[in-house]
Amino acid sequence: MTTYDYTSMGFYTFDCLGWPFTQVPPAGGCYPIDEFTIAVSGAAGTAAIAAAKMGLKTLAVGGVGDDLMGDWVMQRLQHFGVDTSAMQREKGWKTSSSIVTTRADGSRPALHMAGATGNFFVSDAMLPSITDTKVFHAGGVGLMHAMDKGRTAEIIAAAKAAGALTTVDIFAGSPDDMPAVASVLPHTDFFLPSIEEARALAGVFDMGDAARVFLDLGAKACVFTLGGDGAYYHDRSGLIFRMPAFDIAVKCTCGCGDAFNAGFAVGLIKGFDREATVRFAQVTAALNATGLGSQAGVESFEHTLSFAKTTRMRAL
Repeated sequence: MTTYDYTSMGFYTFDCLGWPFTQVPPAGGCYPIDEFTIAVSGAAGTAAIAAAKMGLKTLAVGGVGDDLMGDWVMQRLQHFGVDTSAMQREKGWKTSSSIVTTRADGSRPALHMAGATGNFFVSDAMLPSITDTKVFHAGGVGLMHAMDKGRTAEIIAAAKAAGALTTVDIFAGSPDDMPAVASVLPHTDFFLPSIEEARALAGVFDMGDAARVFLDLGAKACVFTLGGDGAYYHDRSGLIFRMPAFDIAVKCTCGCGDAFNAGFAVGLIKGFDREATVRFAQVTAALNATGLGSQAGVESFEHTLSFAKTTRMRAL
């Protein structure tokens, strides 16, 4: 019997978001906006809270600063029932934080301060507890600077050896990031980048060609998020399909890919088949986009299922 349903290791950030952003005021000017909020975000943070909201017993693994933002991130994780016993804080660390200026179309230019995501490190003593899980997620490979020099791969390998399914999301923008990504792929059951990241890493445009690059490097399956165009699935068995996006009014796309990862984990744990799992991940991402800030629109497993049944999908 595993202790956790979902372990989410990696990038945890504090976001301050405003909507709708139009332009920067001149000099010391001020423009009114309609809505402000703060949210826990990041490839691991969004996924952890979205998963917890949908009923998964979730463990957070990462780092935050010894500052006010870190206090709030920890409180917010705990508010949703996420176990924070594996979160690290050290004096002098700063919490990874962003100011997100969300436009009316959902796009979100941002200012970001890198922080404790690059500082935290998982010791051998932590391994038994963090790998005692049904699904182990590494979110933000490429940003975990202390971990990405080989340790991230060791942790994912240990989780897989302990019997967990493993999922990986990344922060990568060029082939220069490939060594860190390639090191984890032999231990990765489901590789979950955006299509932009996949193309930038693989150096090819076609989705099938990109998937084959990562499958050849060891991943068992690739699931590329395509934004408003849905998702693409491609695995070693030869199963390949596209899943359209849901037709929604978008407020903010911040964290949609990370919410997708949480929905994907829920589908795996519930025993859904692959198409139903990707569809559930898609609807989780769609709900995320209906609110301001990561996972704002995600409420519960039942609500997500209901939304899927009552919301039209776009044509491919």
